[in-house]
Amino acid sequence: MKLATYNVNGINGRLDVLLRWLGEAAPDVVCLQELKASDNKFPRREIENAGYGAIWHGQKSWNGVAILARGDVPIETRRGLPGDPDDSHSRYIEAAINGILIGCLYLPNGNPAPGPTFDYKLRWFDRLRDYAAELIELEVPVALIGDFNVMPSDLDVYKPERWRDDALFRPEVKAAYSSLVDQGWTDAVRHLHPNERIYTFWKYFRNAFARDAGLRIDHFLLSPKLAAGLKRAKVDKAVRGWDRTSDHAPVWIEVS
Repeated sequence: MKLATYNVNGINGRLDVLLRWLGEAAPDVVCLQELKASDNKFPRREIENAGYGAIWHGQKSWNGVAILARGDVPIETRRGLPGDPDDSHSRYIEAAINGILIGCLYLPNGNPAPGPTFDYKLRWFDRLRDYAAELIELEVPVALIGDFNVMPSDLDVYKPERWRDDALFRPEVKAAYSSLVDQGWTDAVRHLHPNERIYTFWKYFRNAFARDAGLRIDHFLLSPKLAAGLKRAKVDKAVRGWDRTSDHAPVWIEVS
């Protein structure tokens, strides 16, 4: 099974890019982030015509997550991360697909740091960690997939010294990610490529993509049952060079 994640940075404005990539890559499951569209603006018909069933949790102009399944319909199991009933951000959706529980997430950016938005990011991380502890105890394969907005190590950022005070790289955020992984999750891309500089995001300005000045912030965390079948991991970097593309590239893994 081929599982993918793609922060589309506006699904309707980049729908042609998404559909082209779906046609070329043919992933079985896709987690999308930053839909930036309300629920009634999700392009359901176009996605279905491409061969995918979908569930989504939209929000006008901001956030938004979705899960696509090729030739199937995801069975929704959760909408929104537990722990804060007043949280209005559309950042988490979960589904069962072919015996795998898929959690698609878009973790807050947190900048500027320190400040209220950074505090919200840390609280969201706490909620994710608490819920992930429940998920990993289930007797089914589980994957937490999406844009975590964290570079776990120096290997995940092109010039670490320039990012020390950024909300994606501050010690508190890296510690939160490490604490999450330590529950027993496997960071799939890093597990298969332990010593490589691999990036999934390049800013639009300062010629970042051409210079390969990137960050690895899109991750797959696999429960032990799923990690045992991990085969491959790759970033479809060429997609980042397409016209009107997202500042993220799609990332995918293969599991048996």
